[in-house]
Amino acid sequence: MRDVIVIGGGHAGVEAALACARLGKDTVLYTMHIDMIATMPCNPSVGGPAKGIVVREIDALGGEMGKAADATALQFKMLNTTKGPGVQSLRVQSDKLAYARYMQEVLLRQEHLEVKEMMIEQVICDKGKVCGVKLADGLVERSKIVIMTTGTFMTSKVMVGHDFVYSGPDQEPTTVNLSQSLRDAGLKTFRLKTGTPARVYTDSIDFSKTTVQPGTDAFVCFSYETKKIKPFAEQVLCYLTYTTPKTHKIIRENLERSAMYSGLVEGVGPRYCPSIEDKLVRFADKERHQIFLEPESKELDTTYIQGFSTSMPHDIQDQMLHSLPGLENCRIKKYAYAIEYDAIDPLQCKPSLENKRIENLFTAGQINGTSGYEEAAAQGLIAGINAVHKLNHEEPLVLRRDEAYIGVMIDDLVTKGTNEPYRLLTSRAEYRLLLRHDNADVRLTQYGYEIGLISDARYQTYCDKQRAVAQDMERLKQVKFSIHSDVNEYMQKIGYPPLSEGMSAADLLRRPHVTAMGLSPYLPFEMDEDTVKQLEIELKYEGYIKKARRDAQHLRQLENVKLPDDLDYQEVIHLSLEARQKLSQIQPLTMGQASRISGVNPADIAVLSIYLEQRKNHRS
Repeated sequence: MRDVIVIGGGHAGVEAALACARLGKDTVLYTMHIDMIATMPCNPSVGGPAKGIVVREIDALGGEMGKAADATALQFKMLNTTKGPGVQSLRVQSDKLAYARYMQEVLLRQEHLEVKEMMIEQVICDKGKVCGVKLADGLVERSKIVIMTTGTFMTSKVMVGHDFVYSGPDQEPTTVNLSQSLRDAGLKTFRLKTGTPARVYTDSIDFSKTTVQPGTDAFVCFSYETKKIKPFAEQVLCYLTYTTPKTHKIIRENLERSAMYSGLVEGVGPRYCPSIEDKLVRFADKERHQIFLEPESKELDTTYIQGFSTSMPHDIQDQMLHSLPGLENCRIKKYAYAIEYDAIDPLQCKPSLENKRIENLFTAGQINGTSGYEEAAAQGLIAGINAVHKLNHEEPLVLRRDEAYIGVMIDDLVTKGTNEPYRLLTSRAEYRLLLRHDNADVRLTQYGYEIGLISDARYQTYCDKQRAVAQDMERLKQVKFSIHSDVNEYMQKIGYPPLSEGMSAADLLRRPHVTAMGLSPYLPFEMDEDTVKQLEIELKYEGYIKKARRDAQHLRQLENVKLPDDLDYQEVIHLSLEARQKLSQIQPLTMGQASRISGVNPADIAVLSIYLEQRKNHRS
């Protein structure tokens, strides 16, 4: 009997399988095609707003995505650099072929992991507990744990215009019986929809009619272990163009021919990554929409048309694409399509990502209602870690909302649920100033080390860095500049009057526009390049960070109040009817989780607190 079976070789499956195997468990990953593992069926990129910070978090915990993205990137770009540090994040344009190869090679040489090509037909359960899977060839493989990371492949339907075919992405087969086996076991499923834009031949684009979008000329990366990235001069360019009135006219005149508006689509599409026809309907007042032209691989002469997802028939897609500046004469390699698939209601998951109804069944990625490679990889990593913890009879890893975007995402899913493809946004995190690109290692490396996914050598490097940060912070507080100091040259240069009183370097760094780089010539010591950014943010936003930490402390107090497994909410008098229904359905593990359930208000939490105190006193 296997320790762990992972179903699906997408971004969630990769991280789940690697985590289980690296923690010493006998693991098998089932995929339909080994050469399709870790492919990018949609945008050829990793990271972006919030998502880029998730990739840093995956790396800090010991996952693989950040390393793969750094090693195979075509362009590195830091986003939102003119805004506050709470929303700055990294995005890389990926070489989709190189990325997939990297991950496939890592998987195939991983100890304790076997990769098999076979479709899974059924999850086998016995008395509310998973015990294995049935393969397409009729054989059964037993296991202690099953992790489902099926992506968009469960009963998936590809749609173009009024036509559809039951198929997965890139014309791969779909699993038609797997989701039915989940329903037979008592799980609730629902339909979701996503889509992907067309790809066109790069040499058929007139880039002179577009705007160049270069990367960031600095050493930026996802992994804390990355020491070298593609030099800026060798990084590829992306380009920006826009829809035109002609584009909008073509779409509006043919809306009924779109699968989205013909009645063919049953599932709910992504709110934050809609099709172009949906954009025109929802944002009718906008005169134009941004379209990014992104290379897919150094080995391919194809460009991805970012922001132009559609389910229009091919003849209408031809007209739409040829109406875009620079694409008037483009040749289409692959047409856009919409895809609909089965997902499970994530309210059926525990915060560990184990299913509430079926013991030892874990789910991660788009099966849980999310969208995006990064969201999937993060869930896969957490599911893999917690599968091992379950086997070892250890407490699960549950990240708080003030510790990680991963914690925000999973808490949103299992506490609030979703009826549309869930996408991480910085606005979802109430403590985003604590969840920054620069400090993912501070937040999560300790967890990764204690779990066993961070090596001793890497942990030592992390500890050395934290000592350097503390040392440099103390030095900055101790260095004093007098009113006659040469630092006045720098201060006047950036628009400040000469110092009217003595001031520490730390106090100067709290001022807008003052940077550690600018102060460095006037300091009696050199600062470590790895610590500078973190120090600047901690000093400049000290007041806001302290307030966020105080608020987070209140959250932790609620999280420390565990709710009994045998609590019958129908017996708690004075709870509102909606609160009773929601609490009974979701069965929160802590008072903190209960307080975040939609429909449970502060008065209900107060009632519940009093009830628990009375129950405790009565039993004692």
